[in-house]
Amino acid sequence: MAENQEMSPTEMKVARQIEYYFGDHNLPRDKFLKEQLQLDDGWVTVKTMLQFNRLKCLTTDTNVVIEALQKSKTHLLEISEDKTKIRRSPNKPLPEFNDEYKDALKTKSVYIKGFPLETSLDQIQEWLAGKGPVENIQMRRNLQKQFKGSVFICFDTTESAKQFLERSDIKSFKDNELLVLSREDYHAKKAAERKQSKAETKAKARQNKEDQQKSAEEKEMGLLLGEQTGCLLKFSGELDKVSREDFHSVFSGHGKIKWVDFTRGAKEGTLLFDGDAKEALDKAKEANGGSLQVKDNDVEWEVLEGDVEKDELKKIIQAQQESYNRSKGKGGRGRGGRRGRGRGGRDQGRTHYQGKKTKFDSDDEDNAPPSPKKRALEGAEADAPAAKVGKAENGS
Repeated sequence: MAENQEMSPTEMKVARQIEYYFGDHNLPRDKFLKEQLQLDDGWVTVKTMLQFNRLKCLTTDTNVVIEALQKSKTHLLEISEDKTKIRRSPNKPLPEFNDEYKDALKTKSVYIKGFPLETSLDQIQEWLAGKGPVENIQMRRNLQKQFKGSVFICFDTTESAKQFLERSDIKSFKDNELLVLSREDYHAKKAAERKQSKAETKAKARQNKEDQQKSAEEKEMGLLLGEQTGCLLKFSGELDKVSREDFHSVFSGHGKIKWVDFTRGAKEGTLLFDGDAKEALDKAKEANGGSLQVKDNDVEWEVLEGDVEKDELKKIIQAQQESYNRSKGKGGRGRGGRRGRGRGGRDQGRTHYQGKKTKFDSDDEDNAPPSPKKRALEGAEADAPAAKVGKAENGS
């Protein structure tokens, strides 16, 4: 019988190519071939098959096609009595394309990466010869239809795929090292890579945001330290019963206080004015007969200058920023620190330097956490969609 005869290299390629056309992977997707099957009870003339490009490149002789299929041991195709037509054997119907079939494809498919980009399908088929019964080879390509150097290979059974993965002669191709994985391991690897990439992207975005914030804060501090002088007034004395609001009362109508650096019970502190501190002090003294007390307590006043002023202004800015960070970290509506540092009081107009974070407002109402809806949007994560797998092909 012809099927027991040895096949020539050309006949092997011809039989493999035609069986691919009628195979489980290609036939359901081949619109032209499916239309031909409807014309004559599944029969297609050999002459029609020879119009297919890859087959036509192998042979244009109908006798070669018939001889190749007669010698094939797959028994996938039947030959008509007059040897002019072929069809898929009714004994080998197409499988139902359901979830069970999809799962089976995953378990009997293998991913291989590392082929040179100029590698042809024939070269891959030659490399696979003798390594197991292959149903389909999908050469993965980019949007420009260029080979990416990786393939999906579908074997006839799950067991064949496992046996292939256990081979020791599949780790290289023409001195190129190959990465060989089961399709399931490949998808798991890609999912992990996408998750890692997403995490890195989020971390980078967060770092960029923090860098921008820090840059803005440094710029703001530079403006404050470089341009605004004479705005700090230091005070000291017996202040056991004095509160921050008392300082606002003393300077009400004489100068606007933006920040009070004072802890209840301390003997000294600093006032930050929106404007000239000496002018505010002089006006307050003049309004009080030349002497300025706080709740009947004698107080010494000193307008800070030079490096002392810059150092004190730095401390105030840092204290305000720490207060903001604490309230933000607690997720609550921070009130500027209960220990008494930095409240501007309720009686004065609430103004602050413009900037992303560094504010000298007494109340931290602007520091309230985002709304529940916004938090949900910021915290939501969705896994990236699985990469689309291109239409299965046999190299054409």
